[in-house]
Amino acid sequence: MRTFLIVGLLLSLVGCANNPVTGRNDFVMMSENQEIAVGRQSDAEVKKQYQVYPSKALQDYVDSVGQKLAKNSHRPNLEYHFTVLDSPEINAFALPGGYVYITRGIMAYLNSEAELAAVLGHEIGHVTARHGVRQQSATQAANIGITIASIFIPQINTNVGHNLTNLLGGALLSGYGRDHELEADRLGADYLARSDYDPQAIVKIIGVLKNQELQDVELAKQEGRAPRRYHGVFATHPDNDTRLQQAVGEAAKQTVAQPFAGRDEFLTAINGLIFNDSVEQGVVRNNRFAQAELGIALQFPLDWQVHNLPDSLLAISPQGEANLQMKLGKPNGTPGNVARILAGSNGQVEEVTINGLSAALVYLPTATMGVFYVDQQAFLIQGTSKTAPAYIKYKTAMLEAIRSFHTLSAEERKQIKPLTVRVITAKSGDTIAKLAQRSPLGQSAESYLRLINALYPTGEPQAGQKVKIIE
Repeated sequence: MRTFLIVGLLLSLVGCANNPVTGRNDFVMMSENQEIAVGRQSDAEVKKQYQVYPSKALQDYVDSVGQKLAKNSHRPNLEYHFTVLDSPEINAFALPGGYVYITRGIMAYLNSEAELAAVLGHEIGHVTARHGVRQQSATQAANIGITIASIFIPQINTNVGHNLTNLLGGALLSGYGRDHELEADRLGADYLARSDYDPQAIVKIIGVLKNQELQDVELAKQEGRAPRRYHGVFATHPDNDTRLQQAVGEAAKQTVAQPFAGRDEFLTAINGLIFNDSVEQGVVRNNRFAQAELGIALQFPLDWQVHNLPDSLLAISPQGEANLQMKLGKPNGTPGNVARILAGSNGQVEEVTINGLSAALVYLPTATMGVFYVDQQAFLIQGTSKTAPAYIKYKTAMLEAIRSFHTLSAEERKQIKPLTVRVITAKSGDTIAKLAQRSPLGQSAESYLRLINALYPTGEPQAGQKVKIIE
């Protein structure tokens, strides 16, 4: 009897709906009206997590490209919403009901309207094939009676809350699984062809992601960390090599007589696009970090790699032998009191004044630290090395960086500007190496310029060609 009751409950919750792409019936637990409602509520949650990029012109441009593709999709009557998010992450994702998002981070790596259309077309494929609905339905059916933990909203216990959790978690973190991602590639190529774009743009985009991954593997080796990948490192998402092979096969079946590339249109639209961190996140220029809200700045060694992470600021020496890390905390006593706790029995403490701030320095066998108080915020800058010889080698550089910490003057605050993408015309003799010499990106400038211009790993611009630089 218990078994029959459970089966009956599941059958009452699960319905059949015709899949707009395949024409087959799918088992789903959400009508189209419910799908749209959940997408609308999910959109509100996304915009609490991410800011919308503050450029109406760019938003309108991306929306126009997306709407063109949507009209030629399997669900042209759905109301689609395309949003550029103010995030440096390299990502794009879709939620049910026609909500599609692309970050400014990935847009910096694109080089034509066709490539933008390829990204949007892939995400539209997730919507038209109802991947989010199917994923949510499968999860809900497998977890009847179990409260799903919330990602964005603590202590959600409603069915709508469960829907938001499953949909947002899947789209933002792991994509929609191997089969769904490959189907979205195929559909994206189809929508490109229907909209008079070259379907091969799908292949170019996957190549961009592959090159970004290859470059990050090199940086990860230097920095002693795991490589980062588009859509995370979840096993359910296919690696870029697999996607490339699949997309080539599908895109090759599509033909367009006069495909529109739209390189000039796209480059005009992104001219001035913010690159990497925004002013709110803190700006790194020529290895100098400045944050207006905190009111502080410091200078890292010019040949170190600097990473502005969500919970800390990290700089890594060449070959990864040493690093500097800045973290925030709450003041407790005086800087000297904190320094003595950090020093323990093996370190020495020096209470000093640095750039007008009361501070304390800690010297350990393989580390140097600086403790600063600014208003109601404590700053710990810690320089460490893997070995004693490496500490001797980098001790002076680490101490100089720590001693460069200071509060911003009014003039310095005015000068804080984010890095931006600028489009120029290459002159005869211009090379990526030469352009990198005047870039504020530091040691990584050449690699980044090659990547954002589709010239990775060894390509060079031609005279008269439009090229993206970072200013």
